[in-house]
Amino acid sequence: MSITLADYIRAGTALDPDEREIAAAVLQGVEDAEQAEIDAAWEVEIKQRAAEIQNGSARLVNGRVGLDQIRAELLARHS
Repeated sequence: MSITLADYIRAGTALDPDEREIAAAVLQGVEDAEQAEIDAAWEVEIKQRAAEIQNGSARLVNGRVGLDQIRAELLARHS
């Protein structure tokens, strides 16, 4: 039998305040590590996109034109 989220919540509410504080710090550390991984992936993506703009291989679109294209695509999907 696997442990459910409800089981974890019940166990968490049984902790004393100091234990809850430690648990919260540990969970925040997990979130921070995940965020660091996400940030690193975005850094790679940003550098790649900037390089494509600088070397001329990116197809650039005027912002207003791009928004119009997105709106038209969304309208077509919902029609």
